[in-house]
Amino acid sequence: MQQALQGLEPKSIWKHFDRIAAIPRASTKEAAIRQYVLDEAARLGLRATQDAAGNVVVGKAAYPGRESATPALLQGHVDMVCEKNEGTPFNFDTDGIRIVRDGDWLKADGTTLGSDNGVGVASALAVMESTTIKHGPLEFIFTIDEESGLTGASEFPGGVLKSKYFLNLDGEEKGTLCIGCAGGILTKARRRISIQVPVATAAWRIKVSGLRGGHSGVDIHLGRGNAIRILGATLQAVIDDLPAELADLKGGSAQNAIPREAFAVIALDQDREGQLRQVVSRCKSEQQLDLGAFDPELAITVEKTELPLKVMAESDARRVVDLLASLHHGVLAMSPDVPGLVQNSTNLATLSLSDGVVEIVTSQRSAIESSKQGAASLVATACGLAGFETEHSGSYPGWKPEPGSEIVRKLQEVNKKLYGEPAKLVIMHAGLECGVIGEKYPGMQMVSFGPQIENPHSPNERVQISSVEPFWQYLCVVLEAI
Repeated sequence: MQQALQGLEPKSIWKHFDRIAAIPRASTKEAAIRQYVLDEAARLGLRATQDAAGNVVVGKAAYPGRESATPALLQGHVDMVCEKNEGTPFNFDTDGIRIVRDGDWLKADGTTLGSDNGVGVASALAVMESTTIKHGPLEFIFTIDEESGLTGASEFPGGVLKSKYFLNLDGEEKGTLCIGCAGGILTKARRRISIQVPVATAAWRIKVSGLRGGHSGVDIHLGRGNAIRILGATLQAVIDDLPAELADLKGGSAQNAIPREAFAVIALDQDREGQLRQVVSRCKSEQQLDLGAFDPELAITVEKTELPLKVMAESDARRVVDLLASLHHGVLAMSPDVPGLVQNSTNLATLSLSDGVVEIVTSQRSAIESSKQGAASLVATACGLAGFETEHSGSYPGWKPEPGSEIVRKLQEVNKKLYGEPAKLVIMHAGLECGVIGEKYPGMQMVSFGPQIENPHSPNERVQISSVEPFWQYLCVVLEAI
């Protein structure tokens, strides 16, 4: 076990979390972690199957005497968002996560931690091997590829599950019960550009970094900077003031994360270096003023680089840069019914240039299907005006809240018993698998909860150690009460 996890309680969860952290498990690359779950089920003598998508389903009989209890489902996803700070030597395809303890928090060494949804998966595995929890009949689903498109949940078949209650263990705020979430959709835009030989004799790399990033749903309202938009605004100013030629673009790394870093390569004569630095410095000051305390560590740097063999045609560069500088990112509307809840949003997620094609990936979210489609249309229209072709994909439904359901009532009774008051009911502006799987099982009652996890989808991700044991205690009592 890694040193950072030594002595932590509950041992059953941290044991599995340690093993999970050692297994590479990027989205769509979950074979090893799926095998770990299957091996654990075999070791415990539990029946386990794997569907065509790769989701693992495990069944466990009731504790003796509780065979007639209502069947319940525990669910979590085995993949993780793979983000790292530039310069961090780490390969997500081969390396295990290096865990660091910082007071009451666990984080990773320069990468995402994978507590989303590693703690939930570890907790389900701990329930699988428990011989003391007096639970009813249980089913477990370990889904694949949640982070890049809810693929596992979307392809999960109907007619498999017998459970009435659905406990999703992907919550990230202690003391809350999530009872609903937004749906989402991806909008991808592509434009083929013309290439020419550069006129300039020198080249420069402009890099945006130092931003907090975060989850493109639950953090979208926090005012954090988007590295791609900031890069676009900076390039717009550079091209306005100087005879710069655009050669390369890249930004963001995941469709469901607010991009923290982005860069461009421009060709510009050596004698213009001073002017270039002045323009970039001015842009940095303006952006810092705009972001303020929301994202105080913004950096925009300029460094000399190798002269590229090809650059974009001027007209193409202008259209691309203008779109990056103006494409909306952030909240589109707040809920008129739930105070503080984002109703509609869009995230400018990734940017790339490959084989003469610029690709921009965005994601839109809303609990209202027509509003979700409207947000996607808004983004597609803006991209179309800039000469981009767009396509929509990965649409998934929201999860309608049912605060008066039987499962919510039962969990609230447990919360009052343990803590003297009901939990806070919340609706997430993010995609949860409950809505996607639950749509195939009408009548299934759903709720999501978990320990305190902050800054998911970024290298600042961390889980609060002291919140995990109460979460485990709560889960155990819930399983005995339903």
